[in-house]
Amino acid sequence: MVRKAVLPVAGWGTRFLPATKSMPKEMLPIIDKPVIQFIVEALAGVGIDNIVFVTGRHKRAIENHFDFHPELEEHLKRAGKEQLLKEVRDIANIINPIFVRQKEQLGLGHAVLTAEPAVGNEPFLVALGDVLIDEEEKELERLLYLFNKLGKSVIALMEVPQEEVSKYGVVKVKELEKGVYLVEDLVEKPAPEEAPSNLAIVGRYVFTPAIFEALKRTKPGKGGEYQLTDAMKLLLEEEVIYAVKVEREVYDTGNPLDYLKTVVNFALRRQDIGEEFKAFLKELLEGKVKV
Repeated sequence: MVRKAVLPVAGWGTRFLPATKSMPKEMLPIIDKPVIQFIVEALAGVGIDNIVFVTGRHKRAIENHFDFHPELEEHLKRAGKEQLLKEVRDIANIINPIFVRQKEQLGLGHAVLTAEPAVGNEPFLVALGDVLIDEEEKELERLLYLFNKLGKSVIALMEVPQEEVSKYGVVKVKELEKGVYLVEDLVEKPAPEEAPSNLAIVGRYVFTPAIFEALKRTKPGKGGEYQLTDAMKLLLEEEVIYAVKVEREVYDTGNPLDYLKTVVNFALRRQDIGEEFKAFLKELLEGKVKV
């Protein structure tokens, strides 16, 4: 049974500088809720409330977000804003946060290995902090069901255009049944002509604890970073890895353009502002609003 999740959130967020000089990119808001909160709520929704955040010295805002804020709560109480008060307090109650410091940013593989003392010798889920998935709880349930059924590591995949495979870890697979695969090989950011498929790793993984030994044997790659994909290739030498294709929309918030697309998508579906925002966009595209 999977009881813990690891969220690597120690990266510098350089694509969003200067905003991320003092604010973690995982705290960038999708309207009024930070990206990281969507992920945490989905994890809690499938019964995983022991969450290991792998942070850095510049990520204290994440720790504060999942803690109580007595002064703010007292202000909201005095102002009679009971619904907001409940929302603020609920954030601190939904999970048991565990914070582990990654002292050097040496890649995703290194970040996951940093969490080993908090995870221990048990299976765990890894969720990257710049990826959102529609109805994520349902996708996580599929991952966890397959892991519980097969007892081996399971990763989430999505189809991407062939010209974009160089942005992702890409897998060679054998389809076992519709949407479920056996992983045969993995390549980190291949050139389009060298990619084994157009199935890319989404950023959601369920690992057996054997991944830690594989990470310890992984050699650093470009820039001295330890890649999780390289560790998974080593893990394949010891045990099988399965994969499941995500059925719902995936949103990348890790770069400015895709982040803006995500905000617009989420805004349009909001009951309180969606219609008005849609009307604004229509007027903007028709030239009725100045840019």
